[in-house]
Amino acid sequence: MMQNMRTPAASAYLDIPQSTLEKMRMTGRGPSFVKDGRLVIYRKQDLDAWLERRLRQSTVDAVTISRVGNGDA
Repeated sequence: MMQNMRTPAASAYLDIPQSTLEKMRMTGRGPSFVKDGRLVIYRKQDLDAWLERRLRQSTVDAVTISRVGNGDA
């Protein structure tokens, strides 16, 4: 697979809609990217790192675990 991708290729690689990737880019919730004028480029290693940060063992998120662990729930 290529190391640098434009938005359509990055959305296909992540298996998410292109519009979702664009919205995440605007809100800062998506993977890191390079911007040169109007050109947006995603590096494969940044997409992989973004996916790695989202790995979970269950549907319970860290906030819920923290609350339960502290007796706040």
